[in-house]
Amino acid sequence: MASSVSVLLALSLLFVTSHLYVSASYSPVPLVNGLAWNYYQSSCPKLETVVRKHLKKVFKKDVGQAAGLLRLHFHDCFVQGCDASVLLDGSASGPSEQQAPPNLSLRSKAFEIIDDLRKLVHDKCGRVVSCADLTALAARDSVHLSGGPDYGVPLGRRDGLNFATTLATLQNLPAPSSNADSLLTALATKNLDATDVVALSGGHTIGLSHCSSFSDRLYPSEDPTMDAEFAQDLKNICPPNSNNTTPQDVLTPDLFDNSYYVDLINRQGLFTSDQDLFTDTRTKDIVQSFASDQELFFEKFVIAMTKMGQLSVLAGNEGEIRADCSLRNANNPSFPASVVVDSDVESKSELVADPRPGPVKPFQDGTSSSTSYQHLHIPVKLMEDFLRLAQKNTAKNLETCGVLAGSLKNRVFHITTLIIPKQESTSDSSKE
Repeated sequence: MASSVSVLLALSLLFVTSHLYVSASYSPVPLVNGLAWNYYQSSCPKLETVVRKHLKKVFKKDVGQAAGLLRLHFHDCFVQGCDASVLLDGSASGPSEQQAPPNLSLRSKAFEIIDDLRKLVHDKCGRVVSCADLTALAARDSVHLSGGPDYGVPLGRRDGLNFATTLATLQNLPAPSSNADSLLTALATKNLDATDVVALSGGHTIGLSHCSSFSDRLYPSEDPTMDAEFAQDLKNICPPNSNNTTPQDVLTPDLFDNSYYVDLINRQGLFTSDQDLFTDTRTKDIVQSFASDQELFFEKFVIAMTKMGQLSVLAGNEGEIRADCSLRNANNPSFPASVVVDSDVESKSELVADPRPGPVKPFQDGTSSSTSYQHLHIPVKLMEDFLRLAQKNTAKNLETCGVLAGSLKNRVFHITTLIIPKQESTSDSSKE
């Protein structure tokens, strides 16, 4: 295992020499309808800066979180598309995707990091960036900040309104015990070819694996395709029925590079789904080419990630932009409604509400109500007063008006809290 000093040196050199592999100016992968390279250029121009700055701090404390975020993106996209459905908590309709066996080993910290990013970005830009896009950006930065390629990420994904069943999750996430044939067959249904499969498998160059994921290759007898000395080392780490962990890449476990493919040539792949890529004639040559040419691996990895990142995405008016990554907005008690600035509403004190079923309350002023709303129609003058107070950003004004968490677009203001001020409060506060 390389020392921490050598890993840091290698990372520094890679950061200096790396370049953008896929950008807005050139991409070998066509974008699906609704996604764009500059999707947030006007609504959240500093989005990627905010995300990367935060992740640098996270990885400085624990570089292992990079692998967790990358894996989270994989597991999201392979199951009903890149819609952040894996982030949703379970409900009365059934257990969430997180409770499906393949997802039980997803790092809990990865979910926390995504929601931390959501809070940072929504505080800065309003509720305009989806959890699905944040997950995709976090995966890209996990790769790059671990020494891998930097690349553009097409954005504009919307968050899904439901999570997949346990059966659907199992059917769409290949098991570590899968051979190359079943892996190629499964991913071909997602328009990923053999090169894509081998390249995406290279994500195993960082991170840890639980012994239970490959114990079938050690017990009751050793897999003959595994190097004998390597197998013995693993047995020392992983006695029977152990759930210890070990690096997935024995050479440079914290560095995103092509050594994973060298491991396969040396018969030191952990999973059957890894090692069999060097056995199957359709993938063996690809493994060898990536092992000898890191730049080629990076290029093909970025192409595969761009393709995977567009699987069955929701865009345009589909889905939603969640106010909390773990909850649908309809189930989130802190997300009541959309406020519509309506010139047809004459009276300054008049509110016209469109009711909808659900547990959400439109006001958070201490009163209890079972009524919930899809839209609150308010007069233009009242919204102008509301905006003027909020823009002054004093504690008194924020307490009076509520906290904005969105942007005015097409005369619809998305908010998390709205307390309509009384006439006297509006007049007095606006003079401050």
